[in-house]
Amino acid sequence: MLSVVVMGAIGLTALAGVLSWSMTNVQLNQRNNQYFRTVAAAEAATEKVLAAICTHYQQDGEAIVANNMYNYRRTVPLPSEDAVWGQYEFSNGYRTGRTWVENTAPLEFKVLDAQYRGLRGWATDYRVIANARELQARFNIQAGVEQNVQVATIPLFQFAIFYNLDLEINPGPAMTVDGPVHGNTNIYLQPVNQLTFQSDITAAARIIHGKKPGDPINRSGGTIIYHGEHDSGVSTLNLPIGTNNSPAAVRGVVEIPPVSEDPNSPMGKQRYYNKADLVILVRDAAAGGTMVTSGRANNFATVVPASQHGLFLNTAKTFTNLRENKTIKTTEIDLAKLAQWNATNTLIRPLCPMGDIRVIYVDDQRSQTSGTQPGVRLVNGAEILPKGLTVATPDPLYVLGHFNAPSASRGTHDTSLTRPASLIGDAITVLSPSWSDSRSSQSLSNRRASATTVNAAFLAGIVQTVSGSYSGGVENFPRFLEDWNNVQFTYNGSMVVMYPSQIATAPWTGTGTYYNPPIRDWAWDRNFGDPTKLPPGTPSMRALIRGQWTLLRPNWTPWAPTD
Repeated sequence: MLSVVVMGAIGLTALAGVLSWSMTNVQLNQRNNQYFRTVAAAEAATEKVLAAICTHYQQDGEAIVANNMYNYRRTVPLPSEDAVWGQYEFSNGYRTGRTWVENTAPLEFKVLDAQYRGLRGWATDYRVIANARELQARFNIQAGVEQNVQVATIPLFQFAIFYNLDLEINPGPAMTVDGPVHGNTNIYLQPVNQLTFQSDITAAARIIHGKKPGDPINRSGGTIIYHGEHDSGVSTLNLPIGTNNSPAAVRGVVEIPPVSEDPNSPMGKQRYYNKADLVILVRDAAAGGTMVTSGRANNFATVVPASQHGLFLNTAKTFTNLRENKTIKTTEIDLAKLAQWNATNTLIRPLCPMGDIRVIYVDDQRSQTSGTQPGVRLVNGAEILPKGLTVATPDPLYVLGHFNAPSASRGTHDTSLTRPASLIGDAITVLSPSWSDSRSSQSLSNRRASATTVNAAFLAGIVQTVSGSYSGGVENFPRFLEDWNNVQFTYNGSMVVMYPSQIATAPWTGTGTYYNPPIRDWAWDRNFGDPTKLPPGTPSMRALIRGQWTLLRPNWTPWAPTD
């Protein structure tokens, strides 16, 4: 009987221990679950603030963010948004219904953080802290979360290559890309030889070692070398145009705005038409003929008479583009003569913020037939206007001969003597100094190119890869119409593709037909890393760059808030 009593006591003691251990585990699990729910709530509070900052920054930039600090500090999740938030109390560590938001670094042009390190932009750093406590809970648990972010405006030409469409790099010869690369969708890489990236490469979707579906070309044996990071799944980089950044929407930056659009709207601010110092509209005679005016500075009111614009503008020349199989009706601008006129004219120069013409917008609106196509052509541009030059058009753009290339540095990557320049169009075609309009429709053997140097950022469209047809890739983004075999094309700039071509839409059909490719000696122009040397009217992307995420002890803040 005694043994039974002893064994029973031992059993009850063991049972009590097990029950105590089990209860302790239950409580620990409950505390743990409550803690992580509270952490998630605190993080939600910081995310609500960051969403507001991001929305405001994309709409109107740094100024509106700085002006909304008072509102951000009063931003917390509300029961009206979801009943679950009624179960939590939020604070900034001192006062309920508040979050901690502060500027930790002033606006300056600097190297960016995180996945965009190596790039430069106008950036400001912010810290957001939120504390949360679950009401009516068993345990009095609080949690704090800190997020550090950087809002940055990144000049588009900071990238050696930037695509708002699928980016394909599939060169035959070895190729080295020496600046940052970004794709807002997928990046496809399938070189025949060696493809080397000297800087970081980022994709909003995926970096794929293979060809894009539909690409019919078989390639093999190539190697890809990364000397920087290569990250997939990063945030898209978007122009602040007030709408989505679809290619169709972004195309609007090169189009004439509708009459009803406010030039100070997000899209209005990005349109090259509104940035222009000189506007050239080429129309049929019945529609009023060619009109050359000032820009938005005085609401396009100053008209340049034909006796003056005829010194540098010619709309009578034509040539054949065998890729398009069209006769190109050109609007030709002689940049040497334009520079002479710019130096002395009293019509436009007084209206230019920098005292010289820097941005030209051209739109050829003449009627076309099934066999013709508009084209803006720049000639005699080895030396451009003194304070730099951007030429923008919704039409295909042609560059004949050396551009922004002082004779002493042609064929090199020395851009110390160049001026800031960018060329914007539906497509960009480079014609060598040996180009002849009279031979443009003849066989390839009669269209032999000579060495050419172009120093300018390119922003244009492409004809995308579809089933059975390759886009040509970055290696064929600048288009050619001559036999460049064993001839060097030297390029220093930035290659940006934002939309599909809408006018020059004939697909790339390979070499040996309308052209043979050059020896590509290409580099990112490191001048573009200096904000004082960016091309006139350079568009910029806006991004919220996430930094450190930290768990804090409850109710911790750097100092007592004043509001």
